Amino acid sequence: MDGNWKFIAAFALAVGLWAGPTQAATYVYVSNAEDGTIGTYAMAADGTLKPGATVEAGKLVMPMNVSPDKRFLFAAIRSKPHYVVSYSIDRATGALKLVAKGPLAESLPYISSDKTGRWLLGASYGGHKVTVNPISKDGKVGKESQVIPTALNAHAILTDHSNKYAFVPHLGTDQVFQFRFDAKTGKLSSNTPATVQIKSGYGPRHLVVSKDNKFVYLLNELTAVVTTLALDKKTGLLTQISEASALPGDSKLQPGAPRVPAGTGGPTRDVSNDIWASDLHLTPDGKFLYAAERTSSTLGAFSVDAATGKLTFLSSTPVEKQPRGFHIHPNGKFMVVSGQQSSTISVYAIEANGGLTLLSKYPTGKDTNWVEIVDIK
Repeated sequence: MDGNWKFIAAFALAVGLWAGPTQAATYVYVSNAEDGTIGTYAMAADGTLKPGATVEAGKLVMPMNVSPDKRFLFAAIRSKPHYVVSYSIDRATGALKLVAKGPLAESLPYISSDKTGRWLLGASYGGHKVTVNPISKDGKVGKESQVIPTALNAHAILTDHSNKYAFVPHLGTDQVFQFRFDAKTGKLSSNTPATVQIKSGYGPRHLVVSKDNKFVYLLNELTAVVTTLALDKKTGLLTQISEASALPGDSKLQPGAPRVPAGTGGPTRDVSNDIWASDLHLTPDGKFLYAAERTSSTLGAFSVDAATGKLTFLSSTPVEKQPRGFHIHPNGKFMVVSGQQSSTISVYAIEANGGLTLLSKYPTGKDTNWVEIVDIK
C-alpha cells in the first residue's frame, strides 16, 4: 500500500508540475494620458476582457513598453519633470506593482527596450533627439547613458531582430536615421549612410520589423502611406522598395502637416480634413499588417507578400474615435484598439482573410493612447 501511495503522490506531483507552466494568461494594459493612469485587463481565451485595477502613473502617461522577459512594464510620462515608471508584472494575476521611477532627458512619445532588456531606447519629438537609459535586473531605469541630437521630430526608435541595428523615423525631415547598436555598452553609433530619405511631406512616424528580419514597414503620419524597406542583414541599411496607402481610394482626406507637441502653443489651423496616421502592427504570422488613421477613425488592413514585402490594401474598418494605439495578441486572433476621444476600448477578432470583427467594448480612461498585451505561457 505504501508503494502505491508513493506512486500516486509522485504522479500527482508530476501532473502538477506539468500543468503549472502551461496555464496561459493574457493581460492588457492601456495608458490614459489625461487621467495619468494605466488600466489593466485580463483577456480570456475567447477575447473577452475582465477589467482590473487602475494604476497611478502620472499626468500625460503615454508610451509603454514590455521587457523581453515579460517581467516589467515601462511607462513614460510626458509632462515635466519627465520620467519613466517601472512596474513588475504579476504573472498569476497581471497586477502591476510599482518598482521605481527613473529620469528621462526629454518628453518621449516612444520608448522600446532592446532585445536583451538591458537598455531603454527613446525618441523625442519635441527635443529632436534619441536617448538610451540603462535598465537594471530589478527593472529600475537609470539616468540616461547617451543622448544624441538627431533631426526634427524624432518619432520612434526600434532595433531589428538581430539587436545590432536601430532605426529612428523623423517626421519633420522625412528621414529614417540608421544606427548601429552595441548591446553590451548600450551605445548607438551612426551607420553609413546615416539616413534614408523618404518622400517630401510624408512624415515618417512609426515602424515595425518583419519576423524574418528582411523588411521594415514604415507608417507615414501625414499621408497614411506605409513604405516597405528592405533590410540588409549584413550592413543594417534600409532600401525603399514599395509603398501602399492605408486609406481607401475614395478617401477625401488631404495630406497633413507637422503638428506642434500638445501644450507648447504655436499657430493653429483647420486640421479637420488632414491625414493623421498613428500606429501600425503586423500579425505574428506576418500575413497581415494594420495601420491606424486618426481623422477618419479607421484601421486599414493589408495583406503582406512574404517574399517581396509588398503590401496590398484589403479594407478599412471604423474603430474607436481618434485611434492613437492598438495591439495584436501574440496568437494573432485578437486586436485591442484604443481611441484618444473615446471612453471605451474595443476588442476585434482577426478573421482568416484579415478582416476585423468587433467582439466587444470596455470602459477606459481619458485620452487613451497606448496598448500593450502580455501573454504569459
